[in-house]
Amino acid sequence: MLAASLRQLGYQTESTTSPPEALELVVAKDFHAVISDLSMAEMDGLTLCERILEKRPGIPVIVVTGQGSMEAAIGAMRVGAYDFITKPVDPKLLGLSVARAVRTQQLQSEVRRLREALSESPEALPLVGDSSAVRSVNELIGRVAKSDASVLIVGETGTGKELVARALHRESGRGPFVAVNCAAVPPNLLESELFGHIRGAFTDAKSARRGLFQEAAGGTLFLDEVGEMPLEMQAKLLRALQERVVRPVGSDTEQPFDARIITATHRDLEDDVAKGRFRQDLFYRINVVSIHVPPLRERGSDVLKLAAHFLQKSADRTGQPVRHLSPPVAERLLAYDWPGNVRELENCVERAVALARFDELTLEDLPERIRTYRPDRFVMTADEVEEIISLDELERRYIARALKLLNGNKARAAQLLGVDRRTLYRRLGRYATSGSKPRPNGNAPQGASANYE
Repeated sequence: MLAASLRQLGYQTESTTSPPEALELVVAKDFHAVISDLSMAEMDGLTLCERILEKRPGIPVIVVTGQGSMEAAIGAMRVGAYDFITKPVDPKLLGLSVARAVRTQQLQSEVRRLREALSESPEALPLVGDSSAVRSVNELIGRVAKSDASVLIVGETGTGKELVARALHRESGRGPFVAVNCAAVPPNLLESELFGHIRGAFTDAKSARRGLFQEAAGGTLFLDEVGEMPLEMQAKLLRALQERVVRPVGSDTEQPFDARIITATHRDLEDDVAKGRFRQDLFYRINVVSIHVPPLRERGSDVLKLAAHFLQKSADRTGQPVRHLSPPVAERLLAYDWPGNVRELENCVERAVALARFDELTLEDLPERIRTYRPDRFVMTADEVEEIISLDELERRYIARALKLLNGNKARAAQLLGVDRRTLYRRLGRYATSGSKPRPNGNAPQGASANYE
């Protein structure tokens, strides 16, 4: 009866009335969850649960029994059972319990895989992650690193633009890496900071000073937040880049420099050019090669790989014994939309490690905004606002947009849309047979099952 009920929910099942045979099956095959009775002739359910967890640690075991006592529930949980359901079994309750168990097992497997990948090569790539967006960035870094071409790195605050700049420099094999945040230097000091000054050039100039263009000789000069530079300074920067010379403040002599220029901004410089806030000629000068660093919300399961990376780094630095993300923590990290991007995630993990009391992070270690976050925004485009479309078409567009934003990650899309994965596949298949537009990231499999990716 239980097997038939679960098959109706889309799961693949195997069943037996023999506990020893069940133990052999669990050892021989991979299952996402086990459901066991408590009172059985050959072996009771608590003993079976213990032996299953000895052979396959981490597999969720759901115990079903007619003995609805507190002692039975405590006994099941004490030996490591994942959940406890009393007879008669409510099919809806069973479905919810199995869905949670499967999700827990998936997250445990993913966290283990990410931890193993990081231990093998934690610094193998400039940006940590497996998403297509990050792979594109890493590939582009490898292609342009050896070039002397100017590179403009664009992306939201906290996405890791300076990491990309440092990766470009590291792969180039050039000399020193010199960085300056143009937004952090007062406008009246920025020229002196970049170009240097001679003694007596202004009131506090008691000695001559080399600028950052000279300090970066033979290496890389990284101008972060170049979009915040005043227009007057933009003109001077443009001349320096065109002529490859700088003139220190107060000097009549120009000095050549040999440094590769990498710039970065969180602003839309093309929009700033159109509005007269940024020089068009300077934009073309610094934008020989453009690298877009994607926001964290568009990187799918990269969130878990980054979290595991920051966890390992923070624990090693502080000497904390915590080494793992618990499945509930992984689930909340995936659900959150990270407005502060990678920087916010790193701060969140550092805080959690500092508060951790066990060898894995728990929900109590996360900030409240992440523990209680629920996605509730629905954004419509201008063309959708101005036209009346059917609910089916609205659903199709919304699912397509969700998959696009999540780089085709169907598991995450199903989670955020509030449907199970099989339902999502079924709807995608319906759109395909009805002749709707192609779906992001290819077709749904013909036979979706509980053996999810």
